[in-house]
Amino acid sequence: MTAPTTRNVLITGGSSGIGREAVRGFARAGDTVWFTYLTGARRAKELVDELAAEGLAVTAYEFQQGEWDSHQNLLATLPGPVDVLINNAAVGSKTVEDYEPGAAHERSAAMLRINSVGPLWLSQQIVPDMLDRGYGKIVNVASVGGGVATFAEFDPADGMSKAALVQLSRQLAVELAHTPVDVFAVCPGAVETNMLGASVLGRLDAPARQAFEARLPKQRLIQPDEIARLIQWLCTADAATLHGAVLDASFGLGLAPGLFQPGAA
Repeated sequence: MTAPTTRNVLITGGSSGIGREAVRGFARAGDTVWFTYLTGARRAKELVDELAAEGLAVTAYEFQQGEWDSHQNLLATLPGPVDVLINNAAVGSKTVEDYEPGAAHERSAAMLRINSVGPLWLSQQIVPDMLDRGYGKIVNVASVGGGVATFAEFDPADGMSKAALVQLSRQLAVELAHTPVDVFAVCPGAVETNMLGASVLGRLDAPARQAFEARLPKQRLIQPDEIARLIQWLCTADAATLHGAVLDASFGLGLAPGLFQPGAA
């Protein structure tokens, strides 16, 4: 399969963290980038303005992942077909409260709806057009928690939703094995993002954070741009042999989850 000269890349959750770095990377590589946000309108505008100053045009769309009407509106608004889909938008055990401030059972349902049902719907809506055009890349950004290993510190629905996203990736990879559409799952570890900040880093004082990081593999946090570069590479022809792969992008934390000890003395 031959990639389009200029690809249209849709990145969900592109206003911060890994998504923000992915927007920068794809745009600077010459792709046409559309990204979504929900509560990060200010951050989204700042990112659009930043890249505009470099002569790069990216477009931000408000999007409520996991809400069917919002899915329909987004796809009707996009100015063209999607060649590359990065399912990155997600909520964690703490950040879910920003989206669903209700009871615990409502937050659990929201995590499953946003983290797994939303990517399922987007994939189902976008893949047929990829097949018609003879090209497509899908990268599902899951997590080492649920996607590779189990971490008792987090809400069970958090890990369940990421496990479901990995299963979706595998299912799509099997269904699309004889097609020109490639599918991958990336499971980041302890990445320095707002999500990890809300659930873990924000409650650690300086000595506790230093001790926490020292226990992690490689004794440091992963930076968002490191995962973004991996995602970008997966969308090249060189990564085609990894179709269906679930990548543990955690410095090996998935092999030794006991090294994640934010509450250790």
